[in-house]
Amino acid sequence: MNNALLLKLHRWISLVFAIPLIAIIFTGLILSVEPIIQSRGLPAGMADADRLTGLLQRYDPAAKARGLAINANGQQMRLLGVNAPVIDLATGEAATASDPVGDVLLWARRTHEHLLGHDWLVITSTIAMVVIMGLGVLMGWPRLRNSLSGWHKGAAWFTLPLLLLSPITGLFMVLGLTLQGNPPPAAATLPLADAVRAIAQSHDVAHVAMIANRGGRMMARIYEGGELRAYTFTAQGVTPLPRNWPRLLHEGNWSALIAGPLNVVVSVVLFGLLATGVMLWSRRKLRRRPQSAAKARDRTAATPA
Repeated sequence: MNNALLLKLHRWISLVFAIPLIAIIFTGLILSVEPIIQSRGLPAGMADADRLTGLLQRYDPAAKARGLAINANGQQMRLLGVNAPVIDLATGEAATASDPVGDVLLWARRTHEHLLGHDWLVITSTIAMVVIMGLGVLMGWPRLRNSLSGWHKGAAWFTLPLLLLSPITGLFMVLGLTLQGNPPPAAATLPLADAVRAIAQSHDVAHVAMIANRGGRMMARIYEGGELRAYTFTAQGVTPLPRNWPRLLHEGNWSALIAGPLNVVVSVVLFGLLATGVMLWSRRKLRRRPQSAAKARDRTAATPA
C-alpha cells in the first residue's frame, strides 16, 4: 500500500468523523480537569460519618437510595436512585443554587460517553481515531519542517504513545476489559448508612467521591494521594479492589497532579491535529480550484469557434 493511498484514507476518515471527534475531544478536555479539582476533597470538618448519615436519614428516611455522590468542588451531595434534592454540605439544606462547574462536568461526561444518546457513534469515532493514527504511523517517519504540515506531523509523532493510549483505553472501557484480577468476594448487601460508617473507620470521608451499589456489589471510590481508589465491603471490612488500569489511565485518576495535566495536553494536541488536518485539506482544495478554472479557460480559448 503506497503512501498516497494511506494519506487519502487518513485524510478522508478524519473528515468524515471530524464533527463527532471534535465533540469527543472537546468534552475530554473539560473532563481532564475533573481529577485536579475533585481530588482536593472537602474542607476539613465539613463531612464526617455522623453528618453524612444524619443527612441520609433526613433526605432518605426510607433508605431507598442506592448510593451517594459527592462533588467536592461544589460542596454538594447527590443521592442516587431517589427523588431527593441536591444537598448543600456547607449548610445541610437543599442546595438553592446550582454548581456551574459541576453542571459543565456532568454535561461533558454525558456527551463524551453517549454523544446525545448515540453510543454507537462514540464507539465508531473512537475506532476511527485509532485507525487514523495507525495510518499515520504506516506512512513512515515525517520530514520535520517549519510549516503547517511539518508541525502537524511532528506533534503527532512526538506525542504518539499518549495519543494512542487515550482511544485504546476508551475502547477497553466500552468492551468491559478492566485487566483486573478476581475481586474479593463481596459481603451481603450493605445499607448505605452502614457503608458510610465503615468507610469512616479507616478513611477520610472528606475525600469520598462515591459510595454506591454497582452490579450487586457495594463500592466506594475515594481519592487517596491524588489517585481515585475503588473499594468494596467484605466480611473483613473495607477492602481495596484491584486497579482498573484502563479506566484510571483514560480518566487521569491514577495521579491527579500528573495525569490530569497530561490529559489536557493530549486533548489540546488531538484538537490541534484535527484542526490542522482540516486546514491542510482546505488549502489543497483551494489551490486546485483556481488551477482547474484556469485549465478550463485555456480549453475554451483553444476550441475553434
